[in-house]
Amino acid sequence: MSIAADHAAPDAAPLSKSLKERHVAMIALGGVIGAGLFVGASAAILAAGPAVIISYAIAGAIAFLVMRMLGEMAVARPGLGSFNAYIRAALGPRAAFVSAWLYWYFWIIVVGAETIAGASLLHDWVDLPVWMLGLVLIALLTATNLMSVKAYGEFEFWFSLIKVLAIIAFILVAAVHLGVLALDGTSPTATLLGSGGLLPKGLAAVLGTMPTAMFSLTGSEITSIAAAESDDPAGNVSRAARTVALRITTFYLLAIILIVATVPWDSLQSGHSPFVTAMAKIGIPGAAILMQAVILVAVLSCLNSGLYVCSRTLFELAEANDAPRALVAVGPRKVPTRAILLGSAAGFLAAIASVVSPGLVFAFLLATSGSVILVVYIMVALAQIADRKRRDAAGEVPAFPMWAFPYLSWATIAGIGAVFVTMLFLPDQRSQLAASFAAVVVAAAAAWWRRRA
Repeated sequence: MSIAADHAAPDAAPLSKSLKERHVAMIALGGVIGAGLFVGASAAILAAGPAVIISYAIAGAIAFLVMRMLGEMAVARPGLGSFNAYIRAALGPRAAFVSAWLYWYFWIIVVGAETIAGASLLHDWVDLPVWMLGLVLIALLTATNLMSVKAYGEFEFWFSLIKVLAIIAFILVAAVHLGVLALDGTSPTATLLGSGGLLPKGLAAVLGTMPTAMFSLTGSEITSIAAAESDDPAGNVSRAARTVALRITTFYLLAIILIVATVPWDSLQSGHSPFVTAMAKIGIPGAAILMQAVILVAVLSCLNSGLYVCSRTLFELAEANDAPRALVAVGPRKVPTRAILLGSAAGFLAAIASVVSPGLVFAFLLATSGSVILVVYIMVALAQIADRKRRDAAGEVPAFPMWAFPYLSWATIAGIGAVFVTMLFLPDQRSQLAASFAAVVVAAAAAWWRRRA
């Protein structure tokens, strides 16, 4: 099809509204649980010791406030679309262009990374090349997304349920184990604080792990995208916003506290699941195999959601004429077929780059995408501030208000800014910050050129 034909494509058909409350609730519940928790937490714990709990608490507070701001805008304008639609309404088309393309790019690289992560896990069981296993995974989940949005929601419901149950089971087992130890006269506090106290590496290490903690907690905003295809968009987003603090507290803070109270923090290995180490210490048989299966589910969940998010973001860009109009094509099952296929192809190319050139091409892609999600969060906060001021001036009373406006809204932006400042002073993250900033500049220049043309 020619470019002219692409832009002559008919207006977008409406997407399906077949996601149920249970789908959106479980997507919200499991959205923040990924390999970043199951595996990546070990590197964060080693970097800061038990004080990593503070890093996750601050990062969790920022994620919670971002979701609260999204909730306010969703309730004020129900059914408008994803968070990019609220940015468009409050800050204008250029800001929406930048946020949507950065968000799409971020998730394309996530799709590539998760494809290879899942293929590498399967490679331990299936003797096939990693790239081939990755192709099978991405093809299967692309097929799921093409079937219907309900199929995506159903798969994600069960993926998320398995992750949630795994975390809850670990918390219960670890809590019982530590309780028994305490009855025997052995204090879990001795394990928690026995290797240098709460701050064995100082406050600087706490700040240094903030970027890792912040990136691990991204994903809650997917709820606003999924809710747009449900029968109660505003209600589903506000419910997710109300419970995000509880989810982060339970799944991250409580789990990590139990890990560092079960095994000495300095005995963990970077890249090795701290959950496996803790369960081995408790004496759970087959812990490694069990956790490997759970991690695979977490990876598939992230891959499934990544493909979904990429397609809906691209569809929204095409609707606004910020991407080829042909991408608004909706199939008989009311899913954006072309946007799904393009996102899958781009994600697989990113996965191939990680196999062919992990130290150059894929490292560059990771660096340029690494921090852009935080820029998107800042834009969400700025959109909420602008939208709220406009409503206040019109005398409207928000039904689901952001607390202590505008102070907490600006505090959220300041918190994300503090993460950027921290990265600036960390040699291993400074280059990522610079590369991500370059990606933002490119997106901003493209937005200026697009609107000028």
